[in-house]
Amino acid sequence: MHQNRAYAILLLTTLFWGGNAVAGKLAVGHVSPFALTFLRWALALAILLPLAWKPLRRDWPLVKANLPLLMFLGMLGFTLFNASMYSALTFTSAVNVSIEQAAIPMAIIALNFCLFKVRATRLQLAGFVLSLLGVSLTASHGDLRRLTGLDINVGDLLMMLAVLAYGLYTVLLRFKPQIHWLSTIAVLAASALLASLPFLAWEHASGRLLLPDARGWAIVAYTALFPSILSQVFFIRGNELIGANRAGLFVNLVPIFGTLLSILILGETFQLHHAVAMALVFCGIWLAEYSGRRAAAAPARMRAPMDGS
Repeated sequence: MHQNRAYAILLLTTLFWGGNAVAGKLAVGHVSPFALTFLRWALALAILLPLAWKPLRRDWPLVKANLPLLMFLGMLGFTLFNASMYSALTFTSAVNVSIEQAAIPMAIIALNFCLFKVRATRLQLAGFVLSLLGVSLTASHGDLRRLTGLDINVGDLLMMLAVLAYGLYTVLLRFKPQIHWLSTIAVLAASALLASLPFLAWEHASGRLLLPDARGWAIVAYTALFPSILSQVFFIRGNELIGANRAGLFVNLVPIFGTLLSILILGETFQLHHAVAMALVFCGIWLAEYSGRRAAAAPARMRAPMDGS
């Protein structure tokens, strides 16, 4: 039951994040990257605070005791990731960003091993490779040879920074205090808003600040409600239910959903390689999940004779 719930909310998480990538590309020329980052968290916090006020007051002793950690998490996963991704989209192609974003699960697995000695199984790694192949097929429009021709520029480097930021955010969620989810998301959103101020100030000082027009405000509203609030809550809950390594693999669905949303919103045609790529990603997730369930069930089987004696 917990696993099925985790799958459902993680699918919605990646759907909304796929929309975030499309929104970031649509935002170019309508709102500058750091202005979008600041405004989305300002609006998200305005929505959250009335809902979170009571649980936040109740949880304040725990929040206060863990405030440095919570502020760091908000800065990493909310501000640095989004600011880097939106900035990357002004320098590099959506193909590059899609491929690089698919590296988040591997970053999670590597950081989990380096920091906490959490090992991934061979099947989990195989599932990741299968999913990454599907993502690469989508990003290369069915011709994997295109990947060898991609240029590495400042946008690609910014996206790799985003990947590392979100990977570190994900593995550090294990230290999050046991507080109400509304308290968690409100504090992280407030931290993200504060952390975005230096970026916004730099953008203004450099003359690159672009305030939103009508389309820009629509993008701000979307990113505030769906990727900022609902996706973050769902991803936190998914991590709690099935762990970071297993939850992180679902991030490979983000480019797939981004492609589908691009078809619906931008009028692109659905082609055979899109269907093949989606099948590969889902098969990779199933393979890694099967391995994860076996690994989780093994200790229970080993304890069963002792518990029954």
